[in-house]
Amino acid sequence: MITFTIALVVLIAGYFIYGAYVNRIFGPDDRKTPALTKQDGVDYIPLPTWKIFMIQFLNIAGLGPIFGAIMGAQFGTASYLWIVLGTIFAGAVHDFFSGTLSIRNGGESLPEIVGRYLGSKTKKVMCVFTLVLMVLVGAVFVSGPAELLAGMTPDWMNAIFWIIIIFLYYILATILPVDKIIGKIYPLFAIALLFMAVGILVMLYVKNPDLPEIWNGFGPKYEKNPIFPMMFISIACGAISGFHATQSPLMARCMTHEKHCRPIFYGAMVAEGIVALIWAAAATYFFQENGIVDQLTGKAYSGAAVATHISKEWLGTVGGILAILGIVAAPITSGDTALRSARLIAADFFKIDQRPISKRLLICIPLFLLTFGLLFYSLRDADGFKIIWRYFAWCNQTLSVFTLWAITVYLVQSKKNFYISLLPALLMTLVCSTYICIAPEGLSLPQEVSYIIGGSCTLIALVWFIVWFRNRRTAL
Repeated sequence: MITFTIALVVLIAGYFIYGAYVNRIFGPDDRKTPALTKQDGVDYIPLPTWKIFMIQFLNIAGLGPIFGAIMGAQFGTASYLWIVLGTIFAGAVHDFFSGTLSIRNGGESLPEIVGRYLGSKTKKVMCVFTLVLMVLVGAVFVSGPAELLAGMTPDWMNAIFWIIIIFLYYILATILPVDKIIGKIYPLFAIALLFMAVGILVMLYVKNPDLPEIWNGFGPKYEKNPIFPMMFISIACGAISGFHATQSPLMARCMTHEKHCRPIFYGAMVAEGIVALIWAAAATYFFQENGIVDQLTGKAYSGAAVATHISKEWLGTVGGILAILGIVAAPITSGDTALRSARLIAADFFKIDQRPISKRLLICIPLFLLTFGLLFYSLRDADGFKIIWRYFAWCNQTLSVFTLWAITVYLVQSKKNFYISLLPALLMTLVCSTYICIAPEGLSLPQEVSYIIGGSCTLIALVWFIVWFRNRRTAL
């Protein structure tokens, strides 16, 4: 528990120390924000800062900081290092600048921001890539909560029933103005999620389990795949996630002052890192006590099974139900804003006014049909959701690579410390290029070959950046 406690303290300190440094580099000022200059009653609506924080926290806190942390715990206490260092130096920086750059550029969506700094061709690629990712998120973030809700309700309310209910909710949340559903119910969902995290945290200290300490090694490693790059993909939302950069512009359109960027964007990511750390520790204890395989079924425990077991056993019946509702709310509130973000990305790209509901439906109907098609496929195939999730995981982290490189170009152009995003950009380039080579759903290449290819791709990216940087400096 000493390692866990140190990791928790470092995460909190990271917000106050490194978060303040990153905020100074950005330099917030008193200019009017898009929420004030472009109010439209649909997406550009001023909201209270505390409410925006709650919405941002729920937007980014999908299945990743819970299920991802549980899967990441199979790599031992190495997961603590990635959650803490990834959150402070990569994920929070990524989320912060994707939000602040949106504010500075009239509330632009992510592809518009990336295109501004990496070129129009990249913008077109990013638009398609991001829309695909948003549809994948809308699909994969249905199965987890549907499975949990099915386990809490009568038999006739099975997973398919809850998938339909959740998807109907997605339709309303995507089309209606941001303050009608999202602005009203998200704070309640956030309270449930925070209750769950605090409850599990308190019980960790009550039980005081004999968890592995980092100075004694990483502890039992239940996952057969190599830590690098698999752990860096498994624990995405709890450390860094490209999906977050698609959500930050949603809240950038509702903020009334740039000084709120640090608590909303950097702070929400740190809060998510804390949730992921808590679940990684709880899952480590669970696997120590129960192993990785259910002795009754002979199958490996799923993230939903571990989360349900821990919540009910540690928090009692009522507390367990509230905790599970918090877990259910997290992915649902990421799935609906993913589709909402997809609508806004398409609207920005094709310059379609979103005030008339008919124009919103023009974009939403094709998105809903694509998402439902993925859901139908996943229901027909026993491994459908697993396959979609794997592709989502890689697309998600690859998106963060593009975002980090765009942030780096912005910082160079602004003559600011660009190393704060360059180093994470190089790391994630290495992670994603290696993963697609080594993963079973990728090229399935040998480990040594994958490392060589991943390293070569990263070296090429670095050389490309150095050449661009020198040419730019010479031109100036």
